[in-house]
Amino acid sequence: MTATLREGRQPTASTQRTSVIAAGFGQNIILTTVTTFILVYLLQYARISVAGMAVVTAIVAAAKVFDAICDPLMGSIIDRTSSRWGKMRPYIAFSALPVAALTTMLFAVPDWPEPAKLAFFGASFFAWGLAYTACDVPYWGLIGSAFPEPGERNRVIAGVRAFGGISLGLATLGMPWFARLLSGGDTTALGWTLAVGIAAFAGMGLYSLAFFNTRERPRPDGEERLSFRVLFTTLAGNRPLLLVLAGSVLGFGRYIVQAGGAVFVVIAYSDEGVFTLVGAAIIGAMVLASFFSPALLHRFGSKPLMIGSTLLAVVFYLGMWLVGYANLWAVVGFVFLTGLTLGVFAVVQTTMIADAVDHVEATTGVRNDGISFSMLTFVAKIMNALAVAVFGAFVVVAGYQAGAPVTPAMQLTTFAAITLVPAVSCLISVIPFLLYRLDSGHSPLS
Repeated sequence: MTATLREGRQPTASTQRTSVIAAGFGQNIILTTVTTFILVYLLQYARISVAGMAVVTAIVAAAKVFDAICDPLMGSIIDRTSSRWGKMRPYIAFSALPVAALTTMLFAVPDWPEPAKLAFFGASFFAWGLAYTACDVPYWGLIGSAFPEPGERNRVIAGVRAFGGISLGLATLGMPWFARLLSGGDTTALGWTLAVGIAAFAGMGLYSLAFFNTRERPRPDGEERLSFRVLFTTLAGNRPLLLVLAGSVLGFGRYIVQAGGAVFVVIAYSDEGVFTLVGAAIIGAMVLASFFSPALLHRFGSKPLMIGSTLLAVVFYLGMWLVGYANLWAVVGFVFLTGLTLGVFAVVQTTMIADAVDHVEATTGVRNDGISFSMLTFVAKIMNALAVAVFGAFVVVAGYQAGAPVTPAMQLTTFAAITLVPAVSCLISVIPFLLYRLDSGHSPLS
């Protein structure tokens, strides 16, 4: 008897769709908070020095690379799991609480000597990354399993990305004000700890809906458990998937505005609140792009849409550099335009990976949702790690730290990091996408 039958009545398609989107909404609050504000928190409230920030940058980059390596291992474990709840939902059930607790710890660095602060942050960040891997990989694999029809799946992916953008907006724009409110006046480190803790536990509560209100595609009766060798051989031979991964990693610059935007506005405009404008521009654009991406996919197809939107991103980043950081409203306008291309990228990238998974199943008979969708989280972490590392390096080169006098050289250096680096990165990333195709005549493993 299948897992679905043992659990009783199948949830309706609408219930599954709503629950998966709500789960992504809650999960993204946590990811956004960590990726957007961790550097600001460490610089401004944990009072980490320039030398300490170099260590922080190394910790973040190393942890994310380590987490990324763990993603395919997690995916293979998922594909070999057999339980009454399926192969992905058990991990969704048991990862929520650790993620919420560890997220809070990241923003609760004790007031210790700096080496001890860095050790506490490093241990917490590595543990957080492992816990987040355990919640993120099965979530994306569940989408591929619970929604086998490509059209419906694309709409769910678009909904997840769109509402993920909305939660990105709420976290990006709301967390500083929430922290200030809980500080009882001027923002404090404790205010950040309380704000992040409340948001983390609420977000993981929503995430848990993906366990309670979904069902996985049942495995055929008598299906043998896939071996690690089969899983990794199938993954390594999936050329379309590997090309998507390569193009994604090379385009890591797309994420630099998110990784360093909050720090940049402090340096460039001496006002953390300006990030409200920048954040609203990129988030609104991503949400808008996510909603209309299914229509664009239907009209143009995934490959032309990916390449065209990426080349537009190059133009927009160069345009932002040319207008200069002193023209705030022009910068906000170009950030909005780059946000549109980022929203399209997020939907199309996930769709291309899902199509590659279906293609491998059709040509080899092997369905490996876990390990294949683990590569989606794998590249996201590599892209974030590179974005944080590169922006952090620019901050170190600029010599900025809390309380230091801001110079035009600091402003120009960090502005180059969020404009020229993404432009070059996106341009190079087009090359693998030019080679992507799903041949109907032969297996992609050949």
